[in-house]
Amino acid sequence: MVDALVRSLTCPQCGATLTVRAGDHTVTVVCSHCNSILDAKDPSLKVLQRFAAKQLVPQYIPLGARGRWRGTMWEVIGFQVRTIRVQGIDYSWGEYLLFNPYEGFRYLTQYNGHWNDVIVLKTVPKVYKARATGAKPQAVVLGETFQHFQTATATTTQVVGEFPWTVRVGDKVDVSDYVDPPRILSSESTAGETTWSMGEYVTGDRIWQAYELPGSPPDPIGVYANQPAPYPGSLGRVWQAFAAFLGVLLLAAVWRFGLSPHAVVYEHVYQYVPPATPPSDSEAAAAALVTDTFTLNGRTSALELTTETNLDNSWAYFAFALINDSTGTTYDFGREVAYYDGRDVDGYWSEGSTRDRVLIPSVPSGRYYVRVQPEGPPGGTFRAFTYRLRLRRDVPWGMAYLLAFVLLAVPPAFVLLRSMTFEHTRWQESDYSDTGDDE
Repeated sequence: MVDALVRSLTCPQCGATLTVRAGDHTVTVVCSHCNSILDAKDPSLKVLQRFAAKQLVPQYIPLGARGRWRGTMWEVIGFQVRTIRVQGIDYSWGEYLLFNPYEGFRYLTQYNGHWNDVIVLKTVPKVYKARATGAKPQAVVLGETFQHFQTATATTTQVVGEFPWTVRVGDKVDVSDYVDPPRILSSESTAGETTWSMGEYVTGDRIWQAYELPGSPPDPIGVYANQPAPYPGSLGRVWQAFAAFLGVLLLAAVWRFGLSPHAVVYEHVYQYVPPATPPSDSEAAAAALVTDTFTLNGRTSALELTTETNLDNSWAYFAFALINDSTGTTYDFGREVAYYDGRDVDGYWSEGSTRDRVLIPSVPSGRYYVRVQPEGPPGGTFRAFTYRLRLRRDVPWGMAYLLAFVLLAVPPAFVLLRSMTFEHTRWQESDYSDTGDDE
Protein backbone atom coordinates (compact mmCIF):
# COMPACT_ATOMS: atom_id res chain seq x y z
CA MET A 1 0.00 0.00 0.00
CA VAL A 2 1.32 3.43 -0.98
CA ASP A 3 0.81 5.90 1.87
CA ALA A 4 1.86 8.81 -0.37
CA LEU A 5 -1.73 8.88 -1.61
CA VAL A 6 -3.00 9.62 1.90
CA ARG A 7 -3.73 13.27 2.63
CA SER A 8 -5.53 15.16 5.38
CA LEU A 9 -8.36 17.65 4.89
CA THR A 10 -10.37 19.79 7.24
CA CYS A 11 -14.15 19.66 7.22
CA PRO A 12 -15.43 23.17 6.42
CA GLN A 13 -18.61 22.45 8.33
CA CYS A 14 -17.28 21.32 11.72
CA GLY A 15 -13.48 21.64 11.46
CA ALA A 16 -12.84 17.92 11.96
CA THR A 17 -9.78 16.36 10.33
CA LEU A 18 -10.59 14.10 7.40
CA THR A 19 -8.30 11.45 5.96
CA VAL A 20 -8.37 10.75 2.23
CA ARG A 21 -6.69 7.45 1.40
CA ALA A 22 -7.32 7.04 -2.34
CA GLY A 23 -5.72 10.32 -3.45
CA ASP A 24 -7.08 11.70 -6.71
CA HIS A 25 -9.43 8.72 -7.07
CA THR A 26 -11.64 10.15 -4.33
CA VAL A 27 -14.61 12.20 -5.58
CA THR A 28 -16.58 12.61 -2.37
CA VAL A 29 -15.61 12.27 1.27
CA VAL A 30 -17.97 12.01 4.23
CA CYS A 31 -17.29 13.68 7.57
CA SER A 32 -18.26 11.18 10.23
CA HIS A 33 -18.48 13.99 12.86
CA CYS A 34 -21.15 16.16 11.28
CA ASN A 35 -22.44 13.77 8.57
CA SER A 36 -21.55 16.16 5.75
CA ILE A 37 -20.83 14.82 2.27
CA LEU A 38 -18.05 16.93 0.76
CA ASP A 39 -16.78 17.42 -2.79
CA ALA A 40 -13.16 16.21 -2.60
CA LYS A 41 -12.42 17.73 -6.01
CA ASP A 42 -13.37 21.22 -4.83
CA PRO A 43 -10.47 23.09 -3.16
CA SER A 44 -12.88 24.48 -0.59
CA LEU A 45 -14.52 21.07 0.02
CA LYS A 46 -17.99 22.17 -0.99
CA VAL A 47 -20.71 20.59 1.12
CA LEU A 48 -22.83 18.49 -1.20
CA GLN A 49 -25.22 17.19 1.43
CA ARG A 50 -25.84 16.84 5.14
CA PHE A 51 -27.84 13.95 6.50
CA ALA A 52 -29.10 12.56 9.76
CA ALA A 53 -27.06 9.51 10.73
CA LYS A 54 -28.98 6.24 10.99
CA GLN A 55 -27.16 3.13 12.17
CA LEU A 56 -29.19 0.65 10.12
CA VAL A 57 -26.42 -1.91 9.67
CA PRO A 58 -23.44 -2.50 12.02
CA GLN A 59 -20.06 -1.50 10.57
CA TYR A 60 -17.84 -4.44 11.48
CA ILE A 61 -14.67 -3.36 9.60
CA PRO A 62 -13.42 0.13 10.58
CA LEU A 63 -12.25 2.69 8.02
CA GLY A 64 -8.52 2.46 7.44
CA ALA A 65 -8.38 -1.26 8.27
CA ARG A 66 -5.99 -3.15 6.03
CA GLY A 67 -6.22 -6.83 5.30
CA ARG A 68 -4.65 -9.31 2.92
CA TRP A 69 -7.48 -10.50 0.75
CA ARG A 70 -7.03 -12.75 -2.28
CA GLY A 71 -3.27 -12.33 -1.88
CA THR A 72 -3.38 -8.51 -2.03
CA MET A 73 -3.47 -5.85 0.68
CA TRP A 74 -6.80 -4.00 0.59
CA GLU A 75 -7.71 -0.99 2.70
CA VAL A 76 -11.29 -0.13 3.72
CA ILE A 77 -11.91 3.48 2.67
CA GLY A 78 -15.71 3.72 2.55
CA PHE A 79 -18.87 2.18 3.90
CA GLN A 80 -22.42 2.68 2.69
CA VAL A 81 -25.75 1.16 3.61
CA ARG A 82 -28.40 0.47 1.00
CA THR A 83 -32.04 -0.33 1.65
CA ILE A 84 -34.88 -1.83 -0.33
CA ARG A 85 -38.52 -1.77 0.74
CA VAL A 86 -40.72 -4.79 0.09
CA GLN A 87 -44.36 -4.72 1.13
CA GLY A 88 -43.69 -1.98 3.63
CA ILE A 89 -40.66 -3.68 5.21
CA ASP A 90 -37.12 -2.28 4.88
CA TYR A 91 -34.19 -4.62 4.20
CA SER A 92 -30.72 -3.07 4.55
CA TRP A 93 -27.21 -4.31 3.83
CA GLY A 94 -23.73 -2.86 4.16
CA GLU A 95 -21.13 -2.37 1.43
CA TYR A 96 -17.44 -1.86 2.24
CA LEU A 97 -15.35 -0.10 -0.39
CA LEU A 98 -11.82 -1.53 -0.59
CA PHE A 99 -8.89 0.20 -2.28
CA ASN A 100 -5.47 -0.82 -3.50
CA PRO A 101 -3.44 1.72 -5.52
CA TYR A 102 -2.34 -0.95 -8.03
CA GLU A 103 -5.51 -3.03 -8.23
CA GLY A 104 -8.17 -0.35 -7.89
CA PHE A 105 -11.45 -0.98 -6.05
CA ARG A 106 -13.52 -3.94 -4.91
CA TYR A 107 -16.28 -4.42 -2.38
CA LEU A 108 -17.31 -6.59 0.54
CA THR A 109 -21.06 -6.74 1.16
CA GLN A 110 -22.79 -8.01 4.29
CA TYR A 111 -26.42 -8.86 4.95
CA ASN A 112 -27.56 -10.75 8.07
CA GLY A 113 -24.16 -12.39 8.48
CA HIS A 114 -23.84 -13.31 4.78
CA TRP A 115 -20.77 -11.90 3.01
CA ASN A 116 -19.87 -11.44 -0.65
CA ASP A 117 -16.61 -10.45 -2.34
CA VAL A 118 -17.64 -8.19 -5.24
CA ILE A 119 -15.81 -6.82 -8.27
CA VAL A 120 -17.05 -4.59 -11.09
CA LEU A 121 -17.23 -6.38 -14.44
CA LYS A 122 -15.70 -5.01 -17.60
CA THR A 123 -17.64 -7.51 -19.70
CA VAL A 124 -21.34 -6.81 -20.19
CA PRO A 125 -23.47 -9.96 -19.67
CA LYS A 126 -26.12 -11.02 -22.15
CA VAL A 127 -29.61 -11.05 -20.66
CA TYR A 128 -32.27 -13.43 -21.99
CA LYS A 129 -35.96 -13.12 -21.23
CA ALA A 130 -37.90 -16.11 -19.95
CA ARG A 131 -39.09 -18.24 -22.85
CA ALA A 132 -41.75 -20.21 -21.01
CA THR A 133 -44.35 -19.56 -18.34
CA GLY A 134 -42.83 -19.98 -14.91
CA ALA A 135 -39.27 -19.83 -16.25
CA LYS A 136 -36.79 -17.25 -15.01
CA PRO A 137 -34.83 -14.75 -17.12
CA GLN A 138 -31.14 -15.58 -17.47
CA ALA A 139 -27.90 -13.68 -17.75
CA VAL A 140 -24.78 -15.20 -19.30
CA VAL A 141 -21.24 -13.92 -18.80
CA LEU A 142 -17.86 -15.59 -19.28
CA GLY A 143 -19.59 -18.86 -20.13
CA GLU A 144 -21.59 -19.00 -16.88
CA THR A 145 -25.39 -18.86 -16.77
CA PHE A 146 -27.19 -17.09 -13.92
CA GLN A 147 -30.89 -17.30 -13.01
CA HIS A 148 -32.79 -14.12 -12.25
CA PHE A 149 -33.47 -13.85 -8.53
CA GLN A 150 -34.78 -10.40 -7.68
CA THR A 151 -35.28 -6.87 -8.95
CA ALA A 152 -35.77 -3.93 -6.59
CA THR A 153 -34.97 -0.25 -6.09
CA ALA A 154 -32.11 0.30 -3.64
CA THR A 155 -31.73 3.57 -1.75
CA THR A 156 -28.50 4.78 -0.15
CA THR A 157 -29.39 5.37 3.51
CA GLN A 158 -26.01 5.79 5.21
CA VAL A 159 -22.47 6.67 4.08
CA VAL A 160 -19.11 7.15 5.75
CA GLY A 161 -15.58 7.47 4.36
CA GLU A 162 -14.66 8.32 0.78
CA PHE A 163 -15.90 7.21 -2.64
CA PRO A 164 -14.70 7.46 -6.24
CA TRP A 165 -18.11 8.76 -7.32
CA THR A 166 -20.49 11.45 -6.13
CA VAL A 167 -22.48 9.77 -3.38
CA ARG A 168 -25.55 11.15 -1.62
CA VAL A 169 -27.94 9.74 0.92
CA GLY A 170 -31.19 9.14 -0.94
CA ASP A 171 -29.53 8.05 -4.19
CA LYS A 172 -31.61 5.37 -5.89
CA VAL A 173 -30.63 2.62 -8.32
CA ASP A 174 -32.58 -0.25 -9.84
CA VAL A 175 -30.85 -3.48 -8.84
CA SER A 176 -31.35 -6.84 -10.55
CA ASP A 177 -29.69 -9.92 -9.11
CA TYR A 178 -28.97 -13.19 -10.92
CA VAL A 179 -27.60 -16.18 -9.07
CA ASP A 180 -25.51 -19.25 -9.75
CA PRO A 181 -24.31 -20.19 -6.25
CA PRO A 182 -21.79 -19.39 -4.95
CA ARG A 183 -21.73 -16.41 -7.34
CA ILE A 184 -24.19 -13.55 -7.79
CA LEU A 185 -24.41 -11.25 -10.81
CA SER A 186 -25.89 -7.80 -10.22
CA SER A 187 -26.79 -4.85 -12.40
CA GLU A 188 -27.27 -1.34 -11.03
CA SER A 189 -29.16 0.98 -13.35
CA THR A 190 -29.81 4.71 -13.22
CA ALA A 191 -31.20 6.99 -15.86
CA GLY A 192 -27.75 7.39 -17.36
CA GLU A 193 -25.95 4.04 -17.15
CA THR A 194 -25.89 0.42 -16.05
CA THR A 195 -23.03 -1.14 -14.10
CA TRP A 196 -22.54 -4.90 -13.72
CA SER A 197 -20.73 -6.58 -10.85
CA MET A 198 -20.08 -10.15 -9.77
CA GLY A 199 -19.94 -11.34 -6.19
CA GLU A 200 -18.79 -14.60 -4.66
CA TYR A 201 -20.12 -15.88 -1.34
CA VAL A 202 -17.50 -15.97 1.43
CA THR A 203 -17.71 -16.80 5.10
CA GLY A 204 -17.40 -14.24 7.87
CA ASP A 205 -14.51 -16.24 9.35
CA ARG A 206 -12.39 -15.44 6.30
CA ILE A 207 -13.16 -11.73 6.63
CA TRP A 208 -12.28 -11.75 10.34
CA GLN A 209 -9.03 -13.58 9.63
CA ALA A 210 -8.01 -11.26 6.78
CA TYR A 211 -8.64 -8.07 8.76
CA GLU A 212 -7.72 -9.48 12.18
CA LEU A 213 -10.99 -8.34 13.65
CA PRO A 214 -11.78 -8.96 17.34
CA GLY A 215 -14.36 -11.52 18.43
CA SER A 216 -16.30 -13.67 16.00
CA PRO A 217 -18.37 -12.78 12.95
CA PRO A 218 -22.16 -12.70 13.34
CA ASP A 219 -23.91 -15.96 12.60
CA PRO A 220 -25.68 -16.02 9.22
CA ILE A 221 -29.46 -15.71 9.41
CA GLY A 222 -31.58 -17.56 6.89
CA VAL A 223 -30.47 -18.58 3.40
CA TYR A 224 -28.89 -15.95 1.16
CA ALA A 225 -29.46 -15.62 -2.58
CA ASN A 226 -26.12 -17.16 -3.64
CA GLN A 227 -25.27 -19.08 -0.49
CA PRO A 228 -23.86 -22.49 -1.45
CA ALA A 229 -26.06 -25.42 -0.52
CA PRO A 230 -24.78 -27.50 2.41
CA TYR A 231 -22.51 -30.35 1.33
CA PRO A 232 -22.73 -29.33 -2.36
CA GLY A 233 -20.34 -32.08 -3.46
CA SER A 234 -21.61 -34.57 -0.92
CA LEU A 235 -24.90 -35.15 -2.73
CA GLY A 236 -23.15 -36.54 -5.78
CA ARG A 237 -20.68 -38.54 -3.70
CA VAL A 238 -23.43 -39.97 -1.53
CA TRP A 239 -25.44 -41.06 -4.57
CA GLN A 240 -22.33 -42.58 -6.13
CA ALA A 241 -21.67 -44.54 -2.95
CA PHE A 242 -25.33 -45.57 -2.84
CA ALA A 243 -25.16 -46.82 -6.43
CA ALA A 244 -21.98 -48.77 -5.69
CA PHE A 245 -23.37 -50.42 -2.55
CA LEU A 246 -26.68 -51.08 -4.29
CA GLY A 247 -24.81 -52.87 -7.07
CA VAL A 248 -23.05 -55.05 -4.51
CA LEU A 249 -26.39 -55.73 -2.79
CA LEU A 250 -28.03 -56.73 -6.08
CA LEU A 251 -25.16 -59.04 -6.97
CA ALA A 252 -25.42 -60.66 -3.55
CA ALA A 253 -29.19 -61.06 -3.95
CA VAL A 254 -28.81 -62.58 -7.42
CA TRP A 255 -26.19 -64.99 -6.10
CA ARG A 256 -28.27 -66.00 -3.08
CA PHE A 257 -31.57 -66.36 -4.91
CA GLY A 258 -30.16 -67.75 -8.12
CA LEU A 259 -27.37 -70.03 -6.93
CA SER A 260 -28.61 -71.20 -3.54
CA PRO A 261 -29.72 -74.86 -3.77
CA HIS A 262 -33.12 -74.32 -2.09
CA ALA A 263 -33.08 -78.08 -1.55
CA VAL A 264 -36.36 -79.73 -0.53
CA VAL A 265 -35.53 -81.75 2.61
CA TYR A 266 -39.04 -82.97 3.35
CA GLU A 267 -42.42 -83.00 1.57
CA HIS A 268 -45.64 -84.86 2.32
CA VAL A 269 -49.41 -84.54 1.92
CA TYR A 270 -51.69 -85.03 4.91
CA GLN A 271 -55.42 -85.01 5.48
CA TYR A 272 -57.16 -83.55 8.46
CA VAL A 273 -60.62 -84.80 9.50
CA PRO A 274 -62.17 -82.69 12.24
CA PRO A 275 -63.60 -84.47 15.27
CA ALA A 276 -67.35 -84.56 15.75
CA THR A 277 -67.06 -82.55 18.94
CA PRO A 278 -64.46 -79.97 19.90
CA PRO A 279 -61.50 -81.84 21.47
CA SER A 280 -59.98 -80.95 24.80
CA ASP A 281 -56.44 -79.55 24.87
CA SER A 282 -55.06 -82.94 25.83
CA GLU A 283 -57.02 -84.72 23.09
CA ALA A 284 -55.86 -82.16 20.51
CA ALA A 285 -52.25 -82.60 21.60
CA ALA A 286 -52.59 -86.36 21.43
CA ALA A 287 -54.02 -86.09 17.89
CA ALA A 288 -51.03 -84.07 16.64
CA LEU A 289 -49.06 -85.81 13.92
CA VAL A 290 -45.31 -86.13 13.72
CA THR A 291 -43.44 -86.17 10.42
CA ASP A 292 -40.64 -88.50 9.53
CA THR A 293 -37.20 -87.30 10.45
CA PHE A 294 -35.12 -85.49 7.87
CA THR A 295 -31.55 -84.25 7.72
CA LEU A 296 -30.35 -80.68 7.45
CA ASN A 297 -26.79 -80.55 6.13
CA GLY A 298 -24.24 -77.79 5.79
CA ARG A 299 -23.91 -74.52 7.63
CA THR A 300 -26.51 -72.89 9.84
CA SER A 301 -29.08 -71.28 7.55
CA ALA A 302 -32.79 -70.56 7.12
CA LEU A 303 -35.43 -73.25 6.72
CA GLU A 304 -38.61 -72.52 4.77
CA LEU A 305 -41.88 -74.25 5.67
CA THR A 306 -44.67 -73.99 3.09
CA THR A 307 -48.21 -75.13 3.88
CA GLU A 308 -50.53 -75.64 0.88
CA THR A 309 -54.20 -76.46 1.52
CA ASN A 310 -57.45 -76.96 -0.39
CA LEU A 311 -59.45 -74.80 2.01
CA ASP A 312 -62.48 -73.03 0.56
CA ASN A 313 -64.50 -70.49 2.53
CA SER A 314 -62.89 -71.67 5.73
CA TRP A 315 -59.83 -71.35 7.90
CA ALA A 316 -57.38 -73.56 9.74
CA TYR A 317 -54.74 -72.97 12.36
CA PHE A 318 -51.51 -74.99 12.54
CA ALA A 319 -49.41 -75.25 15.67
CA PHE A 320 -45.93 -76.24 14.49
CA ALA A 321 -42.88 -77.40 16.38
CA LEU A 322 -39.56 -78.03 14.62
CA ILE A 323 -37.64 -80.39 16.91
CA ASN A 324 -34.01 -81.50 16.79
CA ASP A 325 -34.10 -85.29 17.14
CA SER A 326 -30.74 -85.40 18.94
CA THR A 327 -30.76 -82.37 21.26
CA GLY A 328 -34.49 -81.77 21.68
CA THR A 329 -34.08 -78.10 20.69
CA THR A 330 -37.55 -76.91 19.69
CA TYR A 331 -38.73 -74.07 17.46
CA ASP A 332 -42.42 -73.43 18.27
CA PHE A 333 -44.62 -71.23 16.08
CA GLY A 334 -48.18 -71.04 14.80
CA ARG A 335 -49.59 -70.19 11.38
CA GLU A 336 -53.12 -69.52 10.14
CA VAL A 337 -54.45 -70.24 6.66
CA ALA A 338 -57.79 -68.76 5.54
CA TYR A 339 -59.47 -68.38 2.19
CA TYR A 340 -62.92 -67.01 1.29
CA ASP A 341 -64.56 -66.16 -2.03
CA GLY A 342 -67.97 -65.53 -3.50
CA ARG A 343 -70.09 -63.22 -5.60
CA ASP A 344 -72.10 -60.12 -4.77
CA VAL A 345 -73.57 -57.16 -6.61
CA ASP A 346 -70.06 -56.03 -7.49
CA GLY A 347 -69.10 -59.40 -8.96
CA TYR A 348 -66.60 -62.02 -7.87
CA TRP A 349 -64.47 -61.39 -4.79
CA SER A 350 -61.89 -63.30 -2.77
CA GLU A 351 -59.67 -62.72 0.22
CA GLY A 352 -56.93 -64.62 1.97
CA SER A 353 -54.92 -67.49 0.51
CA THR A 354 -54.87 -71.27 0.62
CA ARG A 355 -51.11 -71.17 1.01
CA ASP A 356 -48.77 -69.99 3.76
CA ARG A 357 -45.00 -69.61 3.87
CA VAL A 358 -42.79 -69.01 6.89
CA LEU A 359 -39.02 -68.73 7.20
CA ILE A 360 -37.27 -70.12 10.27
CA PRO A 361 -33.89 -68.35 10.47
CA SER A 362 -30.57 -69.78 11.65
CA VAL A 363 -31.35 -73.48 11.96
CA PRO A 364 -28.18 -75.58 12.58
CA SER A 365 -27.51 -78.81 10.76
CA GLY A 366 -28.81 -82.06 12.26
CA ARG A 367 -31.70 -84.55 12.29
CA TYR A 368 -35.14 -82.96 12.72
CA TYR A 369 -38.85 -83.72 12.64
CA VAL A 370 -41.98 -81.53 12.73
CA ARG A 371 -44.92 -81.89 15.09
CA VAL A 372 -48.14 -80.55 13.54
CA GLN A 373 -51.39 -79.84 15.35
CA PRO A 374 -54.15 -78.52 13.01
CA GLU A 375 -57.31 -76.84 14.25
CA GLY A 376 -60.39 -75.42 12.58
CA PRO A 377 -63.92 -74.14 13.17
CA PRO A 378 -65.85 -76.35 15.57
CA GLY A 379 -68.83 -78.56 14.77
CA GLY A 380 -70.30 -79.28 11.37
CA THR A 381 -69.13 -75.98 9.84
CA PHE A 382 -65.70 -77.45 9.25
CA ARG A 383 -65.00 -79.94 6.47
CA ALA A 384 -62.03 -82.24 6.06
CA PHE A 385 -59.17 -80.82 4.04
CA THR A 386 -55.76 -81.85 2.78
CA TYR A 387 -52.55 -79.97 3.25
CA ARG A 388 -49.04 -80.35 1.90
CA LEU A 389 -45.97 -79.60 4.02
CA ARG A 390 -42.78 -78.72 2.16
CA LEU A 391 -39.49 -77.85 3.87
CA ARG A 392 -36.60 -76.29 1.94
CA ARG A 393 -33.10 -75.69 3.22
CA ASP A 394 -30.91 -72.59 2.77
CA VAL A 395 -33.66 -70.29 1.46
CA PRO A 396 -32.68 -66.59 1.31
CA TRP A 397 -34.66 -64.11 3.38
CA GLY A 398 -35.82 -61.51 0.91
CA MET A 399 -36.84 -59.08 3.64
CA ALA A 400 -33.20 -58.81 4.70
CA TYR A 401 -32.26 -57.44 1.28
CA LEU A 402 -35.22 -55.07 1.33
CA LEU A 403 -34.19 -53.75 4.73
CA ALA A 404 -30.61 -53.38 3.50
CA PHE A 405 -31.88 -51.35 0.53
CA VAL A 406 -33.92 -49.08 2.82
CA LEU A 407 -30.92 -48.49 5.09
CA LEU A 408 -28.70 -47.74 2.09
CA ALA A 409 -31.24 -45.23 0.78
CA VAL A 410 -31.46 -43.26 4.04
CA PRO A 411 -28.24 -41.15 3.65
CA PRO A 412 -28.86 -40.02 0.04
CA ALA A 413 -32.54 -39.40 0.78
CA PHE A 414 -31.58 -37.27 3.79
CA VAL A 415 -29.04 -35.23 1.81
CA LEU A 416 -31.48 -34.81 -1.09
CA LEU A 417 -34.27 -33.67 1.24
CA ARG A 418 -31.94 -31.21 2.96
CA SER A 419 -30.79 -29.84 -0.40
CA MET A 420 -34.38 -29.47 -1.65
CA THR A 421 -35.42 -27.72 1.57
CA PHE A 422 -32.42 -25.39 1.33
CA GLU A 423 -33.23 -24.44 -2.27
CA HIS A 424 -36.90 -23.91 -1.45
CA THR A 425 -35.92 -21.58 1.39
CA ARG A 426 -33.52 -19.70 -0.91
CA TRP A 427 -36.17 -18.99 -3.54
CA GLN A 428 -38.75 -17.97 -0.95
CA GLU A 429 -36.71 -14.76 -0.67
CA SER A 430 -36.84 -14.08 -4.41
CA ASP A 431 -39.34 -12.62 -6.86
CA TYR A 432 -40.49 -16.22 -7.44
CA SER A 433 -41.64 -17.06 -3.92
CA ASP A 434 -44.62 -19.44 -3.90
CA THR A 435 -46.16 -17.29 -1.17
CA GLY A 436 -46.83 -14.63 -3.74
CA ASP A 437 -44.54 -12.08 -2.10
CA ASP A 438 -42.40 -10.40 -4.73
CA GLU A 439 -39.20 -9.51 -3.00
